[in-house]
Amino acid sequence: MERGWDPEVKKFLRKITVSLFLGFLWMLAAITGGIFFELGYPSGKPVIYTILFYSGITLALILMLRYFYKIWK
Repeated sequence: MERGWDPEVKKFLRKITVSLFLGFLWMLAAITGGIFFELGYPSGKPVIYTILFYSGITLALILMLRYFYKIWK
């Protein structure tokens, strides 16, 4: 055990770190897929790619928020 660290504070900081990391990772994946791979808007591609992209990003967001609720409960 590290000197001067209360275990409750350490758990709290770990929750904050995990939440921020996963949130930024989700945003990075959404931005990369939507803009870089051009899945966020139909541009000469079949519309099904855009629909699948938004469905996947929405599902990932719901699962991430569910996980956040579970760890912060």
